[in-house]
Amino acid sequence: MNISNFDFTLPDHLIAQAPAPERDLSKMMVVWQKTGKREHRIFRDLPEILDSNSFLVINNTRVFPARLRASRPARREEIEILLLEELCPPDWLALVKPARKAPPGQELIIGDLRAKVLEAKKSGCRLLRFETAVDLKQRLDQLGEPPIPPYIHRQKGQDLTQDKLRYQTVYARKSGSVAAPTAGLHFTEEIFRRLKDRGIPVCELLLHVGYGTFKPVRCENITKHLMDPEHYEIDSITARNIRNYKSEGRSLIAVGTTTTRCLEFLAKQENDWTQEMAGLCDLFIYPGFEFRMLDGLITNFHLPRSTLLALVAAFAGLETILRAYKHAVEKRYRFYSYGDAMLII
Repeated sequence: MNISNFDFTLPDHLIAQAPAPERDLSKMMVVWQKTGKREHRIFRDLPEILDSNSFLVINNTRVFPARLRASRPARREEIEILLLEELCPPDWLALVKPARKAPPGQELIIGDLRAKVLEAKKSGCRLLRFETAVDLKQRLDQLGEPPIPPYIHRQKGQDLTQDKLRYQTVYARKSGSVAAPTAGLHFTEEIFRRLKDRGIPVCELLLHVGYGTFKPVRCENITKHLMDPEHYEIDSITARNIRNYKSEGRSLIAVGTTTTRCLEFLAKQENDWTQEMAGLCDLFIYPGFEFRMLDGLITNFHLPRSTLLALVAAFAGLETILRAYKHAVEKRYRFYSYGDAMLII
């Protein structure tokens, strides 16, 4: 299957640069799989749209302020660092831009912190070792910026207070993601209250969103693309609840592509769903994939030629999704991380 099959035309002005004034006031396109019908609603309508015999699974990962501004000693310049993963304290895997300014052995200054480039990886990443006597994670939290994607434009020195608040789900718990599970950004405590009132349970798992989720597909044959592994966790109570709800005939509605990949990865492991599970998920879902867990999906509108679009197309059908995206452009839906939502049921 060629990556060009997942292309579509998107005007730049439909790429959302800021979130909706209120989380649950985003528009939501509802796609009914059996009939192909499309309906235009707002996210606040979600509890009433869902069947009371359904349940949700959400990803409670927390985005950490992974973007840092650095310079070389005695230089007036700005080097951007995107922390990807803590390997072992105080070593981090990171993307550095421009990379030519960070060869092995180079010292970088970030506020009152110093980091040395230990290695340049074949992937283009850098291995950094921080030199500090203070609590490194606490200091990075203070110095770092929310890692909003590059298609969300901010001016140098612009106040990022809103991004710190809104590029995070209201149910974020355990820090470790370099990108938000964006389908969850629309949820509010009020929506969860109304779901509970309708008897719709919500289960939580964890999958830390890494850079690999958004890594461009560079091979023409999409099946040759490899996903980077991402850490997941699910406790025994949640696993049993999911198993029991499914056995009762309830419909599982996954909130986001990361939740989807984690659930379907676990299903492929043939687990008995009675024990706590943790590990690395590297599942790539594209058309032809056989879903074992999902009955519905809440997601945003994704980039052309991306693994995220491939997953949504695998679930709903490529032609159905491309028609829906074309309609979304005509109706001026807002795309990508801060954009509007789609519910596929």
